[in-house]
Amino acid sequence: MSKRIYKNIKQLIQVRPGSIAYVAGKDMKRLPCINNAWLLTKDGIIIDYGEMADYPTVHVEEVIDCTNRLILPTWCDSHTHIVYAGDRESEFVDKINGFTYEEIANRGGGILNSAQRLQETSTEQLYEQSCLRVEEMIQMGTGAIEIKSGYGLTAESEIKMLRVIKKIKDNFPIEVKATFLGAHAIPSDFKNNKAGYLDMLIKDVLPQIAEEQLADYVDIFCEKGYFSVNDTEKLLSASLEYGLIPKIHVNQFNAIGGIQTGVKYQALSVDHLEELNDEDIVSLKDSKTMPVALPGCSFFLGIPYTPARRIIDADLPLALASDYNPGSSPSGNMNLVVSLACIKMKMTPEEAINAATINAAYAMGVGNKLGSISKGKKASFIITKSINSYASIPYSYGANHIHKIVIN
Repeated sequence: MSKRIYKNIKQLIQVRPGSIAYVAGKDMKRLPCINNAWLLTKDGIIIDYGEMADYPTVHVEEVIDCTNRLILPTWCDSHTHIVYAGDRESEFVDKINGFTYEEIANRGGGILNSAQRLQETSTEQLYEQSCLRVEEMIQMGTGAIEIKSGYGLTAESEIKMLRVIKKIKDNFPIEVKATFLGAHAIPSDFKNNKAGYLDMLIKDVLPQIAEEQLADYVDIFCEKGYFSVNDTEKLLSASLEYGLIPKIHVNQFNAIGGIQTGVKYQALSVDHLEELNDEDIVSLKDSKTMPVALPGCSFFLGIPYTPARRIIDADLPLALASDYNPGSSPSGNMNLVVSLACIKMKMTPEEAINAATINAAYAMGVGNKLGSISKGKKASFIITKSINSYASIPYSYGANHIHKIVIN
């Protein structure tokens, strides 16, 4: 048994009963904290905390002095595509030179470019490249990552991606969730046969995923020019038979009814939401589906940001994620995501931290383990450098405020 106590914590942030799954509406403005605090962990689990006035007499193996430092839960990143091969820097330059996202895709770039590279990359190379990204994300304070397939676009390559994700899950101490996103784009071989591609995913890939237990969730890019609402229903219905819980890419460029489909199939989350109408807001009420904003994508592509104020002011919850991927959000820095949420989406620091911790943990199904400082949850948290307050994290958007990352 190993006990550690962290003492003289300037502020212990996001302290909650473990029974709270997520926060919504006005509750997102509340971030419960303990000033001048202590935190006790045992074998990687939080077992107690309190004010220094009530500092316990207890035998521990290690005492960590956190004078002038804050402690908050590690970030949970519920939407990433970090298993990919190479990069897309040339497309970045094309974008600067005036080409749109759609034009780049029509020229053979975009997702199809990543798919071709991935198909040509060995499993071991893919794993090694992805590990570097995971390590970098952990150093920036992320303690849980959801990783999607979707750059394979063949049965063989999608399975290869999911096996790499499984290997990451087995070899890293953080929480990792796998999502099958075979319906990310329509591959060249099925350019005029989208129905045939979907059938292949359902008949050939889903059974193998189930047999090898390679995924927790299923996702689909429900968008004009990609997959329709009917396509989405077909895939989600089939995936539920294999126990895969839905998460959907939706409303990135157009609102076509995908959110309603997500709610109908009890999706854990609906992600992007840069375009949102009143019907979408209404459909999310009385559901257990978490809206997820991806401000890094809006920043990089120069497209609208998810209307956070409309969502929160409608008494809904909201989570934040990085969307780390080579084409539209090549960064897994959740500190920057929290800053963008405050600066561009007019979220308060309290709302943004709630969105990147407790709500994000819910959005990837790890809320029972992570997302708050709660008794019985994992001892995974960020110890900051000496900073004025948690508002310094989004305020000083280019600074590294992290002193140390504790995982389990």
